[in-house]
Amino acid sequence: MTIEVRTSTLPGTATALGSAGAYTLVVDRPSDAGGGGLGFNGGQLLYLAVAGCVSNDLFREARAAGLDLHRVEVTVRGDFTGEPAVSSEVRYDVRVEGDAPPEVLRALVERVDAIAEIPNSLRGGTPVRLGRTVIAGAGLRGTND
Repeated sequence: MTIEVRTSTLPGTATALGSAGAYTLVVDRPSDAGGGGLGFNGGQLLYLAVAGCVSNDLFREARAAGLDLHRVEVTVRGDFTGEPAVSSEVRYDVRVEGDAPPEVLRALVERVDAIAEIPNSLRGGTPVRLGRTVIAGAGLRGTND
């Protein structure tokens, strides 16, 4: 299944709405960096993608194993350094509460760590390429097609 997401800035601002189908969130730069400070920046979204993937996969795999989870908390940490900035090592912590012995819940976390799509994409160095570009301004319009 192909996933497509999009950001589109609100007129006259650096603030954008990010969308994936019917779901939206706010993407922005901090106020001191020229944004409105109203939403997630790109780095936060990258780390949130890791947390969201791990959380969702924990529930999916727990259900498949017949386990009932009450609460899942995933905390992701990292930083961006260099020029151009690149993420440092991404580390995440997991807290799982459920109706199963601790060793079963630990095995669930370890399974998800091995199969979670976003962490594995980062670990594997998924290529990212610029595709089509549309330029519009000062009376000119063009693409890089």
